[in-house]
Amino acid sequence: MHQLIVPVIICGGAGSRLWPASRESFPKQFIALLGEQSMFQKTLGRVGGPLFSEPVIVTHADFRFLVASQLMQMGMQATILLEPARRDSGPAIAAAAAFVEARSPGARILVLPSDHLVLDEVSFLSAVTTAATAADEGRIVTFGMIPDQPATGYGYIQPGEASANGIKAVARFVEKPDSATAEQYISEGYFWNSGMFMFASDVFLVELDKFEPEMVNAARGSVAKAEKDINFTRLDADAFEQAPKKSIDYALMERTTLASVVPASFGWSDVGNWSSVHDASPKDEAGNATRGEVAVLESRNNYVQTDGPLTVLIGVDDLVVIVENDAVMVAHRDKAEAVKGAFERLKATGHRSVTSSLRVYRPWGYYQTLDLGSRFQVKRILVDPGQKLSLQSHHHRAEHWVVVQGTAVVTRDKDEVLLRENESIYLPLGCVHRLSNPGKIPLEIVEVQSGSYLGEDDIVRYEDDYKRA
Repeated sequence: MHQLIVPVIICGGAGSRLWPASRESFPKQFIALLGEQSMFQKTLGRVGGPLFSEPVIVTHADFRFLVASQLMQMGMQATILLEPARRDSGPAIAAAAAFVEARSPGARILVLPSDHLVLDEVSFLSAVTTAATAADEGRIVTFGMIPDQPATGYGYIQPGEASANGIKAVARFVEKPDSATAEQYISEGYFWNSGMFMFASDVFLVELDKFEPEMVNAARGSVAKAEKDINFTRLDADAFEQAPKKSIDYALMERTTLASVVPASFGWSDVGNWSSVHDASPKDEAGNATRGEVAVLESRNNYVQTDGPLTVLIGVDDLVVIVENDAVMVAHRDKAEAVKGAFERLKATGHRSVTSSLRVYRPWGYYQTLDLGSRFQVKRILVDPGQKLSLQSHHHRAEHWVVVQGTAVVTRDKDEVLLRENESIYLPLGCVHRLSNPGKIPLEIVEVQSGSYLGEDDIVRYEDDYKRA
């Protein structure tokens, strides 16, 4: 009997083409773009069945609590490997393979990006099963999506000779084409390059070592010296940072003679821009897709998403309109790829909206700024069930807390106070305090800060369950 397949989910990236919904501190894989679950959670759901063992997730330390929280919401367990630096997909996959190989030599690994859409999960599992047979034969397999349009946003795979089970050799990988070239590729039977892979861990590491020995050494070293941190596994920074920064395509797939491709069609998209979100969304009879409080009149083929304010479109066609609490983006659907350029321009100026929105996620939940003045700030704070903030004090501000929903336990110096809905407490400047949620529903409070300085760096932590400085 074959061993179970180990899913390796690569969970990094900024999702710059989906700004302003996607931010560097909360990128697209964690957003519920299509339905109630995030793209990461949808990916987890696809590998929760009997074919698969517990997943291994590779992510940056900045995202560790987001990953853990969304895993918990799914009721799933996983090993979470923390990258100490962003080195592209090659080192991330190599480290995961080295980790799996150390635990289970020769294990079958399925590598999945965390932010891709799959509509037909039955066909997806069928393709995975087919790929597993090729991996058992020592092949390094990628999944080639059968194109339904001459897309210019994907790389392509030219297939070679087919084997008896329909798997084909890879003749070559090609970069994203222009429209005319994409049409030619489709006529010649090319596939879209999905960025998903299947292989045996030992075969992969041996083959990668032929082309990138420094990458393999760095991966093995980072795993050998890895350390536990709460429920995470931190790859060793000194070892990992010796890996060259390369994608797995450049590092291995374009160079190996072991590459094979499984042709597949399971409603796949990398959801790489707002136009592709529109394509994947349910639409009205005029082709409009909406999310949030939206009204559309005499308009066609638009995508409209709002995070709060009522958004109304009248007499316009083919637009993308994204309304966040601190930014609005309007673009023609044909220019959806250009959003990345706007993102990069804002990033070059140091604009705050690139990094985060007014809602900031923390290991215990999130806070959202509602109003801000020269000597005051009003926040909405939501604490997940069973979670608590750090025991802390402030040098420059006092705080007032009003419970809106749930039950709070508040530590204030030597006292511990139980607060219910519509009750409040005052925390004077300098007092040592903590907020906890002992209940089974989210705790929501309104916090009013007042003082000479209101920055997040005015926090002195004495105890913290999440080991933050």
